[in-house]
Amino acid sequence: MADVEVAKSLSGLLNGIAQKVYYNNTEITEELLKDELYPELSEEEFKALHEKMKGLLKSIATADMDHAQLEAFLTAQTKRQGSSGVTAEQAAALSRFWKSQRVRVRESLLAQSRWEPGLRGLSWRVDLQTAASRGDAAHSGPVALMELELGRAGQDSEFVCLEFDEAKVNQVLKKMADIQESIDRIVHRT
Repeated sequence: MADVEVAKSLSGLLNGIAQKVYYNNTEITEELLKDELYPELSEEEFKALHEKMKGLLKSIATADMDHAQLEAFLTAQTKRQGSSGVTAEQAAALSRFWKSQRVRVRESLLAQSRWEPGLRGLSWRVDLQTAASRGDAAHSGPVALMELELGRAGQDSEFVCLEFDEAKVNQVLKKMADIQESIDRIVHRT
């Protein structure tokens, strides 16, 4: 293959891997990539190349490498001996790919790591309830009402309403203080 064809095939392979792994495009398969980009390679040769590029992309994406980190990583990879190393063409293709796709891959990884459903909104108020309105003198006093708007990506929101008396509000505040304390201990340890 000519150098231009090698670069195009590598670029296509990296984009195909990204489509499948990071952008959830189920139409992209290893067979499709092999047939379209590397029909001359045996199954074993293609699988080895595919796994190597997929592993390198994963390392680069997981570390969210900036330009300097990427260059140092790729330089180290080109100096490795045998099949575990990369060629200069492969390093150049990885560099070009990452420069053009870094933001999009990072956004995809962040979206995949979010907890679902997510909190879309929160509103609250404090109501004063009187004994006459509830028919119970024991529960007269302020009540905190909280409405949580929860939702999954691409779906309508669900609403959850919570009611807290003063004791429950104090319990929630205590739990939040405990959580903050735990976070502070972890952050100051690292």
